[in-house]
Formats: sequence, structure tokens, C-alpha cells
Amino acid sequence: MVFAKALRPLVLLLGLALAACSQTAPPLETSAMTADAGVYRLGSGDNVRVIVFGQQQLSGEFSVDGSGRLAMPLIGEVEAKGLTPRELEGRITTKLAEGYIRDPKVNVEVLTFRPFFIIGEVNKPGQYPYQSGMTALSAVAASGGYTYRARQDYVLITRTINGQRQERSAPPETPVLPEDVIRVPERFF
Repeated sequence: MVFAKALRPLVLLLGLALAACSQTAPPLETSAMTADAGVYRLGSGDNVRVIVFGQQQLSGEFSVDGSGRLAMPLIGEVEAKGLTPRELEGRITTKLAEGYIRDPKVNVEVLTFRPFFIIGEVNKPGQYPYQSGMTALSAVAASGGYTYRARQDYVLITRTINGQRQERSAPPETPVLPEDVIRVPERFF
């Protein structure tokens, strides 16, 4: 009897711990995760192909450098970081039209995207190449799938939002962006 009374607080504490562990995923804060996911913004490390129609010597493949610029013949450095490919087309067109080429036609295509990173309860954590249209679930698949300990109802995504790195919980169908860090948490039971 004395032994049972001594175990009662321990059993109660264990019950509370189990209840806390078996709760569903934390509240999902996906609005910031999906707000900008449909628009690809260029950044350092991206490789692009720029085609200036009728001007083969100005066309070619260029890399966005560490300062967020790409160096082009004739017009020099062009700020690319944070721009969409269409916005970069407009910026190059404007620079070329300023006394270099009459009515330039420019096309920008992303050749190589920056990578994303995945850690936690996946079989092969690490850095992987981003592909347009990826979701957190397809990122998990690229990294060899979940481990047996993985929590599969949500992931934690660290992303730069309004200039600050933030970690948010998100469902597996959330779009992934380059430079995202996806963490698959461990389930407890």
C-alpha cells in the first residue's frame, strides 16, 4: 500500500508526459510559408541564361555572384538578387536601351537553382538541388524518405521572411524554396 502511494505521483507525471507527446502538430503557420512560394526570386549562386535576340555576343550563361549581381558584356554589372527572372529581363532591357541597342528583346531563364537543405529524421540528410514546384514531401523523398522515428504530419521549415530567418511548422504539401532548411522532427511514440 505504501509502495502504491509512492508510485502515484510518478504515474501521474508519466501520464502527463505521454499526453503532451501525443498531441497533434503545433499550430500551422503556413501563410508566410506559401505567400511567396509561387514566385522564384534570384539569389547568389543561381545560374541564368540571358538571350538578347539578334545579339549573340551579349547572350550567354551568367552566375549571380555573392553580392547579388551578374556581370554582362557592354552594360556591366546588373543587380539580380531578389528579382524574378521577368524583372531581371526588364532591368537588362532598360540598360541595353540606354544608348546601346534600339528596342532590345531579352529573355532570362534560370539554369541552376540554389539548393535546399534537409535535416532530422530522414534517411539521407544534406544539401539537395532545388527543382521548381517542390514540396516538403518531395524534398523528403529526395533525401531517401522518412526514418522509422520521423513525425510525418508536419515539418519545420526555416526560411528568410522579410529579411529575417524564421522557423515555422508546415504540412508536408508546403512549397519549398531554394535555401530553405527543412527539419523533420522525431516522434516520441
